[in-house]
Amino acid sequence: MQHLTLLTLALTLIATICFAKSPYQSVLQHSRIRGRQHGPNVCAMQKIQGTDKKYFTNCKQWYHRKICGKPTVISYECCPGYEKLPGEKGCPAALPLVNIYNTLGVVGAATTKMYSERAQLREEIEGPGSFTFFAPSNQAWAALPNEILDALVSNVNIELLNALHYHMVNRRLTSEDLKHGSAFPSMYQDFNVHIHHYPNGIVTVNCARLVKTDQHATNGIVHVVDRVITAVTNDVHTFIDTDDDLETLRTAVAAAGLTQMLESDGHYTVFAPTNEAFEKIPPEMLNRILGDPVALKDLLNYHILKNMQCAESITSGTPLETLQGTVLEVGCDGADMTLNGKAIIQKKDQLGTNGVIHYINELLIPDSAKTLLELAQGSAVTTATKLFVDAGLGSHLSGSEALTILTPQNEGVTMTGDLKKLLKNHILKEQLSSGSLYYGQELETLEGIKLRVFVYRNSLCIENSCIVAHDKIGRFGSMFTVDKVLTPPMGTIMDVLKADNRFSLLVGAIQTAGLTELMNQAGPHTVFAPTNDAFSALPKADLNKLMRNPKELASVLKYHMAKEILVSGGVGSHTRLKPLQGDKLELNMRNQTVYINKVPVVEADLMATNGVVHAVGAIIKPLRKSNHIYTRLTYHVSIDCLIRWPSL
Repeated sequence: MQHLTLLTLALTLIATICFAKSPYQSVLQHSRIRGRQHGPNVCAMQKIQGTDKKYFTNCKQWYHRKICGKPTVISYECCPGYEKLPGEKGCPAALPLVNIYNTLGVVGAATTKMYSERAQLREEIEGPGSFTFFAPSNQAWAALPNEILDALVSNVNIELLNALHYHMVNRRLTSEDLKHGSAFPSMYQDFNVHIHHYPNGIVTVNCARLVKTDQHATNGIVHVVDRVITAVTNDVHTFIDTDDDLETLRTAVAAAGLTQMLESDGHYTVFAPTNEAFEKIPPEMLNRILGDPVALKDLLNYHILKNMQCAESITSGTPLETLQGTVLEVGCDGADMTLNGKAIIQKKDQLGTNGVIHYINELLIPDSAKTLLELAQGSAVTTATKLFVDAGLGSHLSGSEALTILTPQNEGVTMTGDLKKLLKNHILKEQLSSGSLYYGQELETLEGIKLRVFVYRNSLCIENSCIVAHDKIGRFGSMFTVDKVLTPPMGTIMDVLKADNRFSLLVGAIQTAGLTELMNQAGPHTVFAPTNDAFSALPKADLNKLMRNPKELASVLKYHMAKEILVSGGVGSHTRLKPLQGDKLELNMRNQTVYINKVPVVEADLMATNGVVHAVGAIIKPLRKSNHIYTRLTYHVSIDCLIRWPSL
């Protein structure tokens, strides 16, 4: 029965929300459903603890019990247009339909009612007509600065009356009529009021949130708002052009050619950096950006959203697209509006005819305006960055060359030998994006070495280093963060084996088996190379017998070779590799170690021009099949007596 009840509730939620006409109606209906156990026409409200701010609830807020990162308490109140009756459950009675003046007194706008009478507006809003009144709540009037309130009430017949008329529209507008981005002429000189209806159900007029909507009256409708609104006459650019705190921004906007756009029709959100914000940037970096029209335009467009976002519309972190093409995380922390998690907004909701401005005290610099050095310094690869500078390569990273830098993660940086030469092989001679890389592609480094690209199911690698983070695309160069220091290929596989004393027995075995030419051919090859210790672990008699039989020795060695290149970063939880002879090899990764048929790799990714070598500490044997018997290798040799593998 409990499961049936939950299913019924879920289906009701889905049905009602799907048929709701607007985001606001969806949230209202969700609140109704959450409150219906308390009786008819009861809505669940969420109030931020320690404040008077209340919201109708949506699914996310209901389960998280948080708004703007702050805990909320649930209360149950009459839905808009209803009231309680003594002795009855819920809110069964519709509010009496009276004129707007009397409606103000019962919806939490008694102060607006009082000022309407003092401004001689009472007769108008009691009389015939069809008006919409965006009525400031009692708290909204109380929050108004004293100097503004004094100016209004000292001249009630003009200033106060004009202010109230600006809150009125000469037609009835329900919440359904308040479409996102719409504007309606007010009853004060036809100056528009600007409506925004957000996907989270919040509706604003001139960035004031509607806290009680659709309070019907005989001569119109009342929407209670959380602040007193003022007439909007200037566009966004005029704000920037006339505020001394935005002088540097004004100069930058003109230099980037954005003046006309900010004067045009639109619904922009501008996060306007103050003079103080610009002053926090190192002069060399700031002057470079201000002197580069492309970087400057990217920087400014990174401060402009494609849509108008009032502060009251934000109840949680939301990624919003900028004109620059990337996103900003716009959120809130209590009463503070945040950008990318930081409370850097000094002044909110400076409304213009074509958008809104929020003043910020920190400049937002997109990756596309940064040099490679600036990209690296602002990331999680600071150790590697310092090494590039110490090696005398800083000029490449701070200049205007088209380059791509491969920066190892801090924990993977252990560089020895010729540091400058090694690091030059981490800088590619063109600006790339990882999305354009393909298998087998060759990339040239500053040192003149050609590096190969390997594409696997879940990884993208350049030689032995695999990309572990999203690209950072700068003004002139790109940065790929890789999991380890890159090892350029050094000779053929035979050259790699001969240069390492651990493989002296293997080198002799390859020569005895007649595989030297194969290991010098173009490949591609992956070789799981048994070390001297691996051969020495075999019984001496068996080892000697194996070494005296070139054909059988070749069969054993070919089980350790594959005709493709697989670096350690391409190994997943169940990777299979077809050897040159025998059944498939089973590979997996555990605790940062690669295993082949349960044999651990003791050193991975010894890169060669024709493949890769992985050192193993034991001879690799076939695994059991599911029927619990060992497989016989497809090459027909008596391998059981050579290295003591059980036969079928």
